[in-house]
Amino acid sequence: MKIDRRTLRSGKDFAAAGLAEATVVDQVAEQYAVAMTPLLADLIDRANPADPIARQFVPDLRELETSPVERADPIGDHAFSPVKGIVHRYPDRLLFTPLLHCPVYCRFCFRRERVGGAEKMLDDAEWTAAFDYIGAHPEVWEVVITGGDPLMLPPARLRQMMQALDAIPHVQIVRIHSRIPVADPDRINAEMLTALTLERATLWLAVHANHAREFSPPAIAALRALARAGIPLLGQTVLLRGVNDSAETLEALFRTMVANRIKPYYLHQLDLAAGTDHFRVPVEEGQELMRQLRGRVSGICQPIYILDIPGGHGKVPIGPVYLEEGIVMDWQGGAHEYTASHDR
Repeated sequence: MKIDRRTLRSGKDFAAAGLAEATVVDQVAEQYAVAMTPLLADLIDRANPADPIARQFVPDLRELETSPVERADPIGDHAFSPVKGIVHRYPDRLLFTPLLHCPVYCRFCFRRERVGGAEKMLDDAEWTAAFDYIGAHPEVWEVVITGGDPLMLPPARLRQMMQALDAIPHVQIVRIHSRIPVADPDRINAEMLTALTLERATLWLAVHANHAREFSPPAIAALRALARAGIPLLGQTVLLRGVNDSAETLEALFRTMVANRIKPYYLHQLDLAAGTDHFRVPVEEGQELMRQLRGRVSGICQPIYILDIPGGHGKVPIGPVYLEEGIVMDWQGGAHEYTASHDR
């Protein structure tokens, strides 16, 4: 079913596309931002009520239910924000958020209370203050640009951002996190690739994708263009109930990433954002999925299973433990004695 080529933003749009009841979408939209690109809408199998693409992007009334453990600021951004647009949690790296606008709004987003609202982009004074902060902190080796989606910036503003970071000598790595390559790949054009050019620092691009079917032909073409431009690609994935909570689905996703020059980087345990409980997979189940993946795919397909500790305490790996008290487990569940030292 082909739909209007405009981004879906209202209950009327989603209903016309055969994806949801208008009243449901409009009710959710009163609290959280709603948008879906026509490309992603085209990927949805409307005959499958459990379609994993639909589940990620079509509003659901369960989003309006908040469990006792969920938080408005699940990873503690606010406590580590010295100036607007900056989150400085680790000594050698910080987050820069130039805008809170996205091409598509994930229904499980950990910044869902903020994205798509009135404060979509830093103004000139806030922009200057953010770069002044980066320049004044020589310990900052890496700047991670997030959002919103940084690649939603107009090319001229994007180019200005890259040049400003390139001019700060202690910034060696610039890492951009984006859904654009899979959600709105037509934006990856010659103008954007020129805007992303760095003369001194090194750019990495982390591509967010949660299911192999997100890699449409236009997305694959965009990823090839990024790779040809010499930009190394990382993969970011969130473990989601009903989307990728099986070894088979994760295997297909990570194989697809690697086949498209993306190194799977993080498999995130879902943050405790309000209204996301219906997506949450228990940690123990995630660890078992990682055990299964160890024997199904090679090392280049293996991400780190990661938890962002609530309250701003940082990310830690929470993958399965294979070696305890002299017993090591193989990928098939077999137990073996292992001793790495001897009496002297």
